[in-house]
Amino acid sequence: QVQLLESGGGLVQAGDSLRLSCLASGGTFSSYGMGWFRQAPGREREFVAVISTNGANTRYSDSVKGRFTISRDNAKNTVYLQMNSLKPEDTAVYYCAAAFAYRGTSISRANYAYWGQGTQVTVSS
Repeated sequence: QVQLLESGGGLVQAGDSLRLSCLASGGTFSSYGMGWFRQAPGREREFVAVISTNGANTRYSDSVKGRFTISRDNAKNTVYLQMNSLKPEDTAVYYCAAAFAYRGTSISRANYAYWGQGTQVTVSS
């Protein structure tokens, strides 16, 4: 059983940056592809970014490509999401999730076995 704990959310202004962290425990972190998803009020949870087990491969949603960067430190059991040039439409609860390695760099929520509790990101205009 893997536990995931997100941190780093907050209230910022448009154009600012934030870095989210997700600390994993209870499993072999390097065995999991790690993803970030987000959910705005009244909307479905959507894919943001994913990184492969060794960090060599990443994928991003079109809405964040070029602004967000996902990375991981397997020695620290942590995955990060660096968010730059934030926009009000980035406001959401951000969740990290872990998928078994055979899932590759999946963008589908259904392929993720473990989820964190989420961290709120609010971007004011």
